[in-house]
Amino acid sequence: MSEEQKESLNFLEEMVAADIESGKHDGRVLTRFPPEPNGYLHIGHAKAIWVSFSIAQKYGGKTNLRFDDTNPITEKTEYVDSIKRDIKWLGYEWDGDPLYTSDYFDELYKFALQLIADGKAYVDDSTVAEIAEMKGTPTEPGKDSPYKSRSIEENIDLFTRMKNGEFPDGSKVLRANIDMASPNMLLRDPIIYRIKKETHHRTGDDWCIYPMYDFAHGQSDSIENITHSLCSLEFMHHRPLYDWFIDNLNIFPSKQTEFARMNVEYMITSKRKLLKLVEGNYVSGWDDPRMPTLSGLRRRGVPAAAIRLFCEKTGITKRENLQEISLFNSCVRDTLNATATRVMGVLDPVKVVITNYPVDKTEMMHADNNPSDEDAGTREVPFSREIYIERSDFMEDAPKKFFRLGIGKNVRLKHAYIITAESIQKDDDGNVTQINCTYYANSKSGEDESGIKAKGTLHWVSIPHGKEVTIRDYDLLFTDPAPTSHEDKDYLEFYNPDSLIEKKAIVEPSLINAKVGEQFQFIRKGYYTVDPDSVDGNPIFNKTIAMKDSWAKSQKK
Repeated sequence: MSEEQKESLNFLEEMVAADIESGKHDGRVLTRFPPEPNGYLHIGHAKAIWVSFSIAQKYGGKTNLRFDDTNPITEKTEYVDSIKRDIKWLGYEWDGDPLYTSDYFDELYKFALQLIADGKAYVDDSTVAEIAEMKGTPTEPGKDSPYKSRSIEENIDLFTRMKNGEFPDGSKVLRANIDMASPNMLLRDPIIYRIKKETHHRTGDDWCIYPMYDFAHGQSDSIENITHSLCSLEFMHHRPLYDWFIDNLNIFPSKQTEFARMNVEYMITSKRKLLKLVEGNYVSGWDDPRMPTLSGLRRRGVPAAAIRLFCEKTGITKRENLQEISLFNSCVRDTLNATATRVMGVLDPVKVVITNYPVDKTEMMHADNNPSDEDAGTREVPFSREIYIERSDFMEDAPKKFFRLGIGKNVRLKHAYIITAESIQKDDDGNVTQINCTYYANSKSGEDESGIKAKGTLHWVSIPHGKEVTIRDYDLLFTDPAPTSHEDKDYLEFYNPDSLIEKKAIVEPSLINAKVGEQFQFIRKGYYTVDPDSVDGNPIFNKTIAMKDSWAKSQKK
């Protein structure tokens, strides 16, 4: 590797490259992604997935998918299926079949017995509250449990009986025998097994004791011979315990290294808090398009490529940070700009009558599907005497720099003609109900011989041919860029009740048969994706993102 290539590496890549160069693990690279199946993956998990999979790919390695299923109360097969679906959608393939911590319950149990036999673990009858009190504080050492002096034989007997289901939930735990005076609170005799008489989603009722995450994590890595266990920063203080178990069990020395997790403005990345949104009916479910879950982002229309691009642009760092929503949005726009079909849809229509256009004439206008893609082709859009334009695109007393439609002003209709507003009609409340215009017959787009100048271009839909569809207009789910950062306020206080507004729009007829998942740029309005709630002939369009970021910036003011 050249010096220039070395300088461009992030700190994780530098570590992996150095390990390969030194011959560590025979140059082998095996990472893992270990989600808990107790909720849906979110934007923060996307970064963890990208880190583990992309680094392994770069160095010719592989990545395991392992479900950390050690808490039968919160885990569901539904979550397992959603996680597998999200990873594949992001564009990654794990090595072999998915793995489960529950695959290793027998080995983990034997590891626990080994620690007991070595005098490094003991059964404690203390309550959770008593154990917490024994732990002390960061500035004061803890106190030994009265059960810490039990003999090895008694501990083995009690732990075996715990496994056999002889004791009720909460009556006993297995604790590591480390150091109650350690400056690292996590090393003060942590709990490594607890009794939970609950049915497990894979092992059923075979087990009634389950390992804690800190005990199962490193040992599962070791069992799989993981070379690089890449974790987010919140696990940094857990690393000494991770290493202690591996060292004292004398097993394969997997190494944990931490990086900054993905935090994004206006999004929350706590599955517990996301579950509260679901259960409180603040959203319609885990895949609600306002949710920062991968299922929600996918349903909203955010491309997987945009998320990968966002991960790449934010990079890998050691310091916690809050990524700007504007960067995320730009990645979404850049990706959709290259792929989305351009169409015309009017969200707030006002009627335009072109008085000198033939009454019964329908003309088919040629329109590019995507000027960024030469292979995207063209389509035909019907044009007639009566059309809709956006109400905001007309001003009765238009100022000089208003480059849209006004009395006496020329404006081009996209793919069609140049028109001029001559007069208007209003209702009793003074609202404009009709704009009467004339057109220049020789100003047709692509064939313009009129010599007429028009500084603005408007989208439109023919009234006889337009179709009414449902638009779900999404905004930010929270009004604060960091809703969970306020110690004196609950994050739900920042919930945006106007984050979803459903309305009707008139679109060109080609959209009436749009299929679920298809993505479009409504010219001048934004990017839209067909929602799964759609039925044939009645599409529902989710607003993926606006053309500009004014909607996000307004929240910051």
